[in-house]
Amino acid sequence: MQFRPYVAAVVSALLMWAAYPPLDLGVLALVAPVPLFIAIRTVERGWAAVGIGFLYGVVFFGVLLNYVRVVGMVAWIPLTIWLASTAAAYALLIWSFRLWPPTRWWLIAVGGWGMWELIRTTFPWGGFPWGVTGYAVGGTPGFLGATQWIGPSGWSILGVAVAAGIVLVLEDRAQWRLLVDPLVVMLLLALAGSLFAPRADGQVATTAIIQGNSPCPQTHCQNENRRIYESHLALTRTLNPDEVDLVVWPENATGTPYDPFTNPEVEEAIAAEAIRLRAYLIISGTRSVSPTEFLNVNMVYDPSGRKIGEYAKRHPVPFGEFVPLRDLLDFVPQLDRVPRDMVRGDGPVVFRTPAGNLGTVISFEGAFSRLVRSEVQAGADLMVITTNNSTWGEAVASDQFIDITRVNAAAIGQDVVHAAITGKSAFIRANGSVVARSGLLTTEILKADVAFRNVGPTLFSRLGDWVLIVALAAGFAAVVTPGEGRPERRERSKETVA
Repeated sequence: MQFRPYVAAVVSALLMWAAYPPLDLGVLALVAPVPLFIAIRTVERGWAAVGIGFLYGVVFFGVLLNYVRVVGMVAWIPLTIWLASTAAAYALLIWSFRLWPPTRWWLIAVGGWGMWELIRTTFPWGGFPWGVTGYAVGGTPGFLGATQWIGPSGWSILGVAVAAGIVLVLEDRAQWRLLVDPLVVMLLLALAGSLFAPRADGQVATTAIIQGNSPCPQTHCQNENRRIYESHLALTRTLNPDEVDLVVWPENATGTPYDPFTNPEVEEAIAAEAIRLRAYLIISGTRSVSPTEFLNVNMVYDPSGRKIGEYAKRHPVPFGEFVPLRDLLDFVPQLDRVPRDMVRGDGPVVFRTPAGNLGTVISFEGAFSRLVRSEVQAGADLMVITTNNSTWGEAVASDQFIDITRVNAAAIGQDVVHAAITGKSAFIRANGSVVARSGLLTTEILKADVAFRNVGPTLFSRLGDWVLIVALAAGFAAVVTPGEGRPERRERSKETVA
């Protein structure tokens, strides 16, 4: 009997994991928290709730992110422990209010889940968004269209509202409204999103993603930067003039000493291709700033071969592009793999073209809806995400990232060009559908038509995480508003302790 709550936590974690790639059964996210909630509500001691939450977090995040082990256990274990610790804190929160009236507990559980995701997607060092429930729920067929109104965080709130409602109905059928109401809202949103799916209605641009691949994914090899640059240049030269309007090179396609900013021959070759193709080129790469610092940038060239600007990545990957607390952690030998820290960009940048405004983010940033949204607020009408997934080899990381991009595309209602150096690259419509996808660890050109958005920003682009804010306010109100707990549960608790 005493092990049942912990078994329930493992079942809950595995159900939630199955909602993401590789299984990608997003609808399971609606029921995955149910065993976890039941387990937390049935234990009588706070430390047991903490243990249940921690076990859930270890299993869910540990399995979801198991590919992080390729860069070392020193990365995977601390990340999993931190995320599991946040799950434990959430478990303790909702356990503390388990004897309160059902409606209050429901509001606290829902708002608390939103707070939990908000914390771990912003803290520490900018947060980590993998495993956000809204990316699983919102990516479910039929739900994507409504993301334009409520965003990924809105789907997180509605998803956990359904799960918490199921738990309370199992305890007492009289609480049916706490399940039926969020289900009705979800179904109405799904219907409206299907009937009025977001769309990009502006000028069409034929676009080519140059997936030049890496000669040595998951490691480093001799002349790596030169070979990657030459592969992308050679593929670009196979395109015919006027065949495309936009060409995108993925993250790390150029790098010292083959950076167009510091190497005139490289810039001349890239400019010549822009002129020959009569197309815009987005070239993504790294640039050395000093022996201890570097930049990660997207550079944009117009059809005349002129560089019209660049975007500098704002959100570096902790322990991948910079080392927090480097002086304190210098005893960890694996951190020698990150000898330099990335210099952060100042803010969103858009590039103006006759067809519309291009917005770009780089790799890790594309998983944060707030950073994608910031480009839209700066005026972007078409979004480009450049990334380098070569570290993960054949792992499921690329599919997970594309699923995140699909939901964010629907949230901003814009077509998205998702360019990965080793794959998988993809073209994603404003409604979240994938119209073309490349292979993994392949050298190829992926082409499709994308459109700029002219109908104005979506509700999510305008208001952001407004559903989350409402849920946080409701949960806080449920805590601070005076009222008594449910008598029968209090009495049962006293009898158990006695």
